Amino acid sequence: MSSPKAEVSSMLKALPEDASLEDIQYHLYVLEKVRRGLERTKTEGKISHEEAKARLGKWLTPS
Repeated sequence: MSSPKAEVSSMLKALPEDASLEDIQYHLYVLEKVRRGLERTKTEGKISHEEAKARLGKWLTPS
């Protein structure tokens, strides 16, 4: 896994030149959430797509 500095550098290079500070903050937030999620799967395991659908069924069905 690359360092946080390398991840941020890569993210910044991918953003358009006119990205606002708010855009950068949002992308940093998403990057951190994804990183934490990946780490969590290593420690707690993961569930199948079908299990996720079953757990979230009440929010995924049309009302």
